Amino acid sequence: MLKDEFYMKKGILLLLSVFVFGFQIQAQLFKKAVQKPINPVFVDAARLEKQASELMASYSSSIKISGELAIVKLEEYNAILSRENIMFPADELYQSNWDTIHVDPFKSSSITFPDAYAIDCRAFNMPIDNELKITSKYGIRRSRMHNGTDMKVQIGDTIRAAFDGKVRIKAYERRGYGYFLVLRHTNGLETVYGHLSKFLVTENQIIRAGEVIGLGGNTGRSSGSHLHFETRFLGKSINPEELFDFANGIPYKDEYVFKNVKVNGKNTNTYITSENALSIHRVKKGENLGVISKMYGTTVDELCRLNGITKTSILQIGQAIRFRTKPA
Repeated sequence: MLKDEFYMKKGILLLLSVFVFGFQIQAQLFKKAVQKPINPVFVDAARLEKQASELMASYSSSIKISGELAIVKLEEYNAILSRENIMFPADELYQSNWDTIHVDPFKSSSITFPDAYAIDCRAFNMPIDNELKITSKYGIRRSRMHNGTDMKVQIGDTIRAAFDGKVRIKAYERRGYGYFLVLRHTNGLETVYGHLSKFLVTENQIIRAGEVIGLGGNTGRSSGSHLHFETRFLGKSINPEELFDFANGIPYKDEYVFKNVKVNGKNTNTYITSENALSIHRVKKGENLGVISKMYGTTVDELCRLNGITKTSILQIGQAIRFRTKPA
């Protein structure tokens, strides 16, 4: 219903714009007409000039009123658009996929992954209030991929939303995130907040940047109280420390362009933010280091160095292999 109202009001604004434009055209034509040479024998020039002035004043008044109405309608339109964006955050990008169970529901979906996407990070808000202490970074950890940045918090510490958005998932995962939230934001990012002790929001609730969403904890697969914080784009995890200067509580850039890594001219649906960013490849059946190195234009030695393995290491299906590549 909200979308129907949105497009109906958008149509009204368009019609009003045409109406104002029509007045302007008519006024210009009339002005040209009264500027034509006048035969003084047949016409009272003073009377005609007075009538022309009155008519032009009438047209000007009409155009002014219509213009003021257009401004009001434009303000209403912008308000509706803002409401639309927060009600359906990044809906065009996510194509109305609103899964309330899976953190990454896009692996087997028919969603279209763009070649590149610009994300506005200016409104970033630090998810914690206390002094920053990063206890674990993004990357391979004990042969498993750690998809976020861990920040030290005490049980009961305030946890805040990083951007404006809406709560997509509010759930509990005993062997993983514990009590966790997933927020989808109007700029296209999604953020994950794991190991909470308490929720302070509900599923589908609209959230503003900096709003309190939960309390820090030690639930799920956790060896001490901390916040596990992830940034994801279309389900794909991205290193939060590439985006945000946590020490100063600001983004490194106002806007990031996420680029889809290409292999042999085809998208891999792996997004990176810079030429030197590390990306992840999941090992599939029949693949070895030689195959993977050719896929991404790197070397076996480089893969071994980045992943702490040797050339003779046996790869497991699903194992995360870090690689460094340049976007096309």
